[in-house]
Amino acid sequence: MLSYTIRRLLEAIPVILLVTLIVFLLNAAIPGDPGRIRMGQRADAAEVYAYNETRGYNDSLPVQYGRYLWRLFYDFDLGVSDVKSGLSVNEILGESFLVTLRLALLSITVALVVGIGAGILSAVKSRTIIDYVSMLFAIIGVSMPVFWLGILMIIYVAEPLGLPRTGFDDSSFLTMLRSLAMPAAALGMLSSATIARLSRSAMLDVLTQDYIRTARSKGLSEKIVILKHALKNAAIPIVTVVGNSFGYLLVGAVLTETVFALPGLGREVVEAIKQRDRELVTGGILLMSFVFIGVNLLVDLSYAWFDPRVRDDRS
Repeated sequence: MLSYTIRRLLEAIPVILLVTLIVFLLNAAIPGDPGRIRMGQRADAAEVYAYNETRGYNDSLPVQYGRYLWRLFYDFDLGVSDVKSGLSVNEILGESFLVTLRLALLSITVALVVGIGAGILSAVKSRTIIDYVSMLFAIIGVSMPVFWLGILMIIYVAEPLGLPRTGFDDSSFLTMLRSLAMPAAALGMLSSATIARLSRSAMLDVLTQDYIRTARSKGLSEKIVILKHALKNAAIPIVTVVGNSFGYLLVGAVLTETVFALPGLGREVVEAIKQRDRELVTGGILLMSFVFIGVNLLVDLSYAWFDPRVRDDRS
């Protein structure tokens, strides 16, 4: 297991370097002079040059990229915001990512409970009214835009339940949960639709296997057969979709954060793009990329835990 883990970590290094190169080149390709954009068209040429010199924009691209890598991997420094003067990108993204992380954790909890539960129930009660109703709601969930569901919840759910319509308040644990209740429910319910469909498919495939019939013939209760034998062997495809869903929740919740006015990572990056804040845009995209790479790496490593044959085949 250790050798397999080390190999997967080493394989992730070139991916990370490629991501940094792509992000750097895309950022460098943004049209316009950075100093002129930041200081205005009427700014003195000497002031614009001094600004670009201070930020290193006057150097060649290879020099800029080398300094960028050194600052990123040695100092773990994403730079200083061009717009929010004096604030480091680490500080800005750290606060916004914490909001998104809380939202993603609550959302994936909802998705796991609803999605896996509905998928298992549909598989066990295959071709019954329970199965048809569950899959109908799953299809609706997959097809429904998250921003539209969020707006519906703001209009029809917030007032009856006494929940805040928009905004974020983390002054206490309870107020934080109240602030994230509706956006987490919206994201979680839509993610649960995908998880439910795949869970049903994986469970149906496993329930037809010989070892399941053997377990039942031994007199084991249906609960033990489903949860201990069937679910574990159906776990790999389920873990894959759960991991991907969690990764998307961490980096792709910008629509939900916008609808509910949450100061999350996605919304922060979108605002930085509007203001052409190069350092903040670069740092935000890199953080999103690293998070997604990390989540996929954890999912890949979990395969070896659920099925030892995976690490044996790849080691």
